[in-house]
Amino acid sequence: MSTSPARKRVGRAEREQQILDAAVDVFSSRGYAGASMDTVAERVGVTKPVLYTHFGSKEGLLLACIGRARAELLDATATAAAAATTPEDMLRRGTRAFFDYLDARAPAWTLLYSEAGVAAQALEEVRTQQTDFIASLLGAQAPDTDPARLTGWAQVIVGACERLAVWRGQLDPARRVSAEQATEFLMDLVWTGLARDPS
Repeated sequence: MSTSPARKRVGRAEREQQILDAAVDVFSSRGYAGASMDTVAERVGVTKPVLYTHFGSKEGLLLACIGRARAELLDATATAAAAATTPEDMLRRGTRAFFDYLDARAPAWTLLYSEAGVAAQALEEVRTQQTDFIASLLGAQAPDTDPARLTGWAQVIVGACERLAVWRGQLDPARRVSAEQATEFLMDLVWTGLARDPS
């Protein structure tokens, strides 16, 4: 009598990460409207009800993908900024980590911006998270600066990074701008004003 090998049981957290990995691939290649829960389930090797048990709906799955990207982005930029030795180095490292993250996780970035209509609130939460983080870093370096000014500076930095990232993605690969170059573009413009410290 032959016995088939027992199927390895996967824990809930690991299964959720597998589902999110597959969902990011499916959503980024097919778009939200063209993606199906059946395709995601097939890629993971589970049944469709398993997806609904974990995420509730297709929209819930999309929002979970964006939520994971949001957490990863904050972790990457915070870790990079923590290694800085000066305020300028902090901004440079944090900005470079932002662009490096986008390069390493291109499908998650594509998903975030291509599905902005479906997940507009989640996208705005990512912007708010990064703005608050940058404002707090700037505030630690300039504690006497008006909080509104710090937030304004952070809004400018986040907006500039976002537009640079979109522009980089639209360039022909032969004219690709590296993460390092994009960081320097931002620093050339932004650090000149911040270094003046008009507070």
